Amino acid sequence: MKTINRELSWLSFNARVLQEARDERVPLIERFRFLGIYSNNLDEFFRVRVAGVRRMINLKQKKVYGYDGTAEELYKDIRKVVLHQQELFESCYLHLTRQLINEGIYLVDEQTITPSLAKQVSQYFKETFKHMLFPIILDKKSAFPDLRDDAIYLAIKIQKKGFTNRYAILQIPPGKARFHVMNDGKDAFFILADDIIRIHLSNIFSMVPSDKISAYTFKFTRDAELDLDDDVTESYSEKIERSLKKRKKGTPVRFVYDEFMPDDLLSYLLTCLGLKKAANAIPGGRYHNFKDFLQFPDFNRKDLLYAPQPPYPNAFLESGHQILECMQERDVFLHFPYQKFDYIIDILREAAIDPLVSEIKINVYRLAPDSQIMRALIAAIYNRKQVVVVMELQARFDEENNLQWSNQLKEHGAKVIYGAPNLKVHSKLLYIKRKNKDNDLSVAYIGTGNFNEQTSRVYTDFSLLTSEKRLVSEVSKVFKLLENNMERVSFRHLMVSPINYRRKIGQLIDKEIALAKAKKPAFIRIKLNNLTDRLMIEKLIEASAAGVRVEMIVRGICCLKTNLNKNPNLTVISIVDRYLEHARCMIFGNDGHPLFYIGSADLMERNLDFRIEVAAPIFDPAIQAEITEIFEYQWRGTVKSRWITSDMKNEYRRTEGPPFHAQRNLYAKYAPQETS
Repeated sequence: MKTINRELSWLSFNARVLQEARDERVPLIERFRFLGIYSNNLDEFFRVRVAGVRRMINLKQKKVYGYDGTAEELYKDIRKVVLHQQELFESCYLHLTRQLINEGIYLVDEQTITPSLAKQVSQYFKETFKHMLFPIILDKKSAFPDLRDDAIYLAIKIQKKGFTNRYAILQIPPGKARFHVMNDGKDAFFILADDIIRIHLSNIFSMVPSDKISAYTFKFTRDAELDLDDDVTESYSEKIERSLKKRKKGTPVRFVYDEFMPDDLLSYLLTCLGLKKAANAIPGGRYHNFKDFLQFPDFNRKDLLYAPQPPYPNAFLESGHQILECMQERDVFLHFPYQKFDYIIDILREAAIDPLVSEIKINVYRLAPDSQIMRALIAAIYNRKQVVVVMELQARFDEENNLQWSNQLKEHGAKVIYGAPNLKVHSKLLYIKRKNKDNDLSVAYIGTGNFNEQTSRVYTDFSLLTSEKRLVSEVSKVFKLLENNMERVSFRHLMVSPINYRRKIGQLIDKEIALAKAKKPAFIRIKLNNLTDRLMIEKLIEASAAGVRVEMIVRGICCLKTNLNKNPNLTVISIVDRYLEHARCMIFGNDGHPLFYIGSADLMERNLDFRIEVAAPIFDPAIQAEITEIFEYQWRGTVKSRWITSDMKNEYRRTEGPPFHAQRNLYAKYAPQETS
């Protein structure tokens, strides 16, 4: 087998996230938040990828890409890895709570809470918590309630001597803080919502006769695939809206429960949900839905958090001129979150009132819930600019947010397009048509990340602001292609999937192979999120075998098998750190005249063949030098860099010389230079 299975490689990536939670070099409270990231990732993995494997099993599929076995065998291997990671997760959580004690921060529950703290909790329960609880008594006569897969539940066992045991479920209130923080003297204490409920079970179930009431946490995960049929009587947005409702009743794929849950209660729940213990149920610890730990309290302890790293300004864009005018002078490269994302909002604000601007076109994949980008576009509509928004409604788990924004935009008068038939629009483009009497002053934005001011604080991404005619005209072509139902156009400079992206990359790799065979220096440097495409993997292996030096930084899934001892020309590393590495770039040696590209696509079949993706060449020598420097920083990194190898051990990279922390040094690199 030449490749690694995608699902197993993804689990290896999430293991790197778990490594951050276990890393003593990471500030203590941030380590709890990495537990939250790991948990949130795993939820999505089961909702999407494991659900897909379950569908393959139901279809009796024998062959699985990158795996020497059946879908059933793959599922068993996934389960084995998840259970092992679950053990590491639980031990990490217990270790971290013990470390909090050394900092004067204590986790309490119904058994360890002191009388004075219990009084505080009781007051909190009465005033703000009790009225939000709605227990459901379970019996055979009533239908089992529909469960939400983004919620946490307590399974309740009610015992009374001489009576049959009774069961109930209780949802922990959604939207309510999972943690309640208290102080008692100089120390800080916190209790989880789960345990606040446990303390007050007798109060909650006061109407039910009982001798003993106990509660055990569980969570439930459903298949998240949207079912879009070919009903021509419905609009695309109506199909999305209907499918979102169906998703809430999708096929169950996982049931995670407190391992101390009594067998009778567990059996009852599994029977009601139509699940099998060996196939769907995963035993865990006392608490679930650790994604809530993304909002783990900071206890006002800045020493236990990452040091603040506010984004730095770009000196050229801070020169006092309008950004649209700056873009006429030269191309501008921005690197988030090290530099300010606010410039992108400012560009749209300027365009909204600039009398030279007549049109604004943008394609959108994921947005902040309170998007300033969208508000700037609405302002542009009021100022009588023509606004065209290509809105991707199938951005997984952001469908509802995108649907709401698209409806708002249409109400205000924007032209909203829902992409192309059978193709997700994943490119990150902005086009502003701007002219005076004599000149076309149009500009474009080409990026690697979403127009999302929230994620721009934690995702590393590149963006190019340009008035370069060769690029701006072709960005305009992409929008025409989308507006005119994929009318065939050609691109000389941009890589646009599914039109020419795959072919152009193949040609660039072939040129490096030819150079290597001619005994000339040849190299390929690629940074991306995921590498799964079989043809691209084979091409990169061919290049390395021919003598091309291939260096890759792959954050997530990497199906390429590497072995440093057998093929030293092919090296892959992964960086998992404070910021999520999301930027994508490619550098090709090109016989001493390197070619540089930044873009929106990973090297995955879906990106190259089934999505609209765009990568742009970088013509400006100064920006080329900056991209080279960024890659060099990350390639030198040893503190948060792991080798990606066939055994998926995620060993930290060690090289000669002092440790080099790539993200920390990159932040320092962007600091304004002092002038004497």
